[in-house]
Order: sequence, then C-alpha cells, then structure tokens
Amino acid sequence: MANKKDYYEILGVSRNASEAELKAAYRKLAIACHPDKNPGNKEAEERFKEAAEAYEVLRDPQKRQIYDQFGHQGLEGAGFSGFRGFEDIFSSFGGIFEDLFGFGGSGRNRSRSQRGSDLRYDLKLSFLQAAFGTETEIDVEKTAICPTCEGSGCKPGTYPDTCRQCQGTGQVTRSQGFFTVRTPCPVCRGTGQVISSPCPECHANGRVVIRKKVSVKIPAGVDSGSRLRLNGEGEPGTHNGPPGDLYIFISVEPHELFERNNTDILYRAKISFVQAALGEEIIVPTLNGERSIQITRGAQPGEYVRIQGEGIPSLRNGKRGDLIVQFDIRTPTNLSKKQEELLKEFKKLESGKLTTKLKNILKKNTSSTHA
Repeated sequence: MANKKDYYEILGVSRNASEAELKAAYRKLAIACHPDKNPGNKEAEERFKEAAEAYEVLRDPQKRQIYDQFGHQGLEGAGFSGFRGFEDIFSSFGGIFEDLFGFGGSGRNRSRSQRGSDLRYDLKLSFLQAAFGTETEIDVEKTAICPTCEGSGCKPGTYPDTCRQCQGTGQVTRSQGFFTVRTPCPVCRGTGQVISSPCPECHANGRVVIRKKVSVKIPAGVDSGSRLRLNGEGEPGTHNGPPGDLYIFISVEPHELFERNNTDILYRAKISFVQAALGEEIIVPTLNGERSIQITRGAQPGEYVRIQGEGIPSLRNGKRGDLIVQFDIRTPTNLSKKQEELLKEFKKLESGKLTTKLKNILKKNTSSTHA
C-alpha cells in the first residue's frame, strides 16, 4: 500500500473535512468517473476505484482514525486491503449510489444478485500474542450453499414452479380508489417462484449452516479495539452476488507484569529503600528475556529507566517502542531486632545532621538581624 495516493488528496478535501463534505466530494468524483458514463476509459475506472476506497475509509470513524495516525500501512495492519473490483464496490456501498446519484451503481446492480452479509468474530489474544503477532485458526459458524440442491432449494431432479398468484412477476396489484398499488407477492415473497418439492437437507432454504476453519494472521502490535477484515469470508451472496466479509474484533488480555501505553510498556520494579539510597544493579524482565539495569544512588519514588526498543512494534512502520522501568520503593514492615537497631542508629545520625543544619540556619539569620 506504500504507493497509494493520499485519500484526502483523492477526494480534494482537507484533513478535517466533515461527513457532509466527504459525501459531496465523493459524489462529484463518482458521477464524473462512473464506469457506465465512461465505457472503456481505464483512467476513469482507476479514479472511480480510488475515490470509492478513499470514501470507504474516511466515512468510517475507526478506519479514518487509523489512517490519520498510521497511514496506509496502518489500515493494512488492521486488515483493510481495499476493494477487489467493481462488484465489491457496488455491493459494499449497497444503495448508496441511488442515494447519491439518483441512478443504480451499475447494470449489474439492477439484477437480483445481492452481496452476502458480513460476519463478526471476537478474538481474545494474550499480551505477547498481540505484541509479536501470531497466526491462529478460528471456527466460524456461517451459512453455505446447500450441497444437495446446489442452492436451488428444490429436491434433486425437480425445479421450482411459477407462482400462480403473481404469474411469476413477484408482485401483486391492487387498487385503492384512483391509485394502483404494487406490493411483493405474499405467496412467493417476491421471487416469482414456488418450490413444491423442497430439498430434504436445507428445507427449501438453499443454504445450510456449517462450521468453517479460517486461518487468521495477526500482525504484531495490535491492541484491544483493533479490527481485521478477511475478504469474502462472510455469508454467501444470493443469485451469484459476492460474499460478505468477516470482521475480527481484537481484545487483548492484561499482562501480570507489564502495562501498555501505545507502543511503550511499563514495568514497576519493586526495590528496597536501601537499594534506592545506595544504588544497585538489578535484573528486570522484558518481552525478550531479562536485562540488567543500574539504580542510581539516591533514586526517588517514581523515577524510571528507559530501555529503548524493548516495547511494542508499531502497526505503521514496525518500529518498537520502549520499556519504561519505574521504581516502586518499598518500606520494610517486618524488621529483625538487628535491622531495627541499625535504623535507630541511622535515625540518630539523620537527626544530628538536621539539628546541625537548623542551628546553622538560625545562626545565619541571627547574624543578619544584628548586622
């Protein structure tokens, strides 16, 4: 996706364009470049595809946020790879072309073919799986074309009959005063056909419920709320329409040691006040093993050490964030008799220093007053 044009430039809008401005800009481009108005014009076809992809991303708040922050690579990491062709564009937008232009998206769209529904799958990942990426296999429950009747809904060897109620038109007409009203036929439900001998497996539905194993490649750096799109893994379309897509929504389990902040991770290292006062080299965990770091003498609560490149990979460019080791200085509670004696001695020394310091301050203030 590195060579793709900027979506805002394609539509000719500013980066803070409103939904209405995006829609108006897309309408103008799509009318000018629509394939039905430019037969055989490859340049117009390409511009039509670019405009559709740009509008698809920018009209979706989540996709737009990913694009604004990470660009085309971020969308690719989130599972969006654009449209596969005109059928995908027309079916994805549904009736938007009639809403925008007052005419259908294409002659193909005026047929009975319809895109299949999209499916959703919620996938839970461990902290490390999300950090490094993984490949997993999921079980998706969906419908499929019935293998017995091949989608016709009829018992093998039989065929649907023409509906006698509507004579195969799929509509019935009734008069209301001076007006004539057409409604879908209640017998055939608008199909114009009636199945007298239904398929024993799908019971005239033409579809059966199956469980399908789908391989999913999770890019490194995903987080809770990330969404992946698998083209064509949704419900099958009707009357040779394209299938829908499968959207995988990611949720990441918390880690017992690390907290995540974008591409940085935080580890709170518990150290004693003696280690903080004297300084010491300690071992801390990272995503790739253990590392040694140095506690500086006199370390204070909340101070931290930053280890570069030990964080989470960016979805945009793959560059890893940092590991931040924050010092959590603990006060001892169960002291031995010897430890208590040493601390009392330390307290006396500290009190002596404080008394001397106060005397010096008072002496200095007294001298200044008499002068």
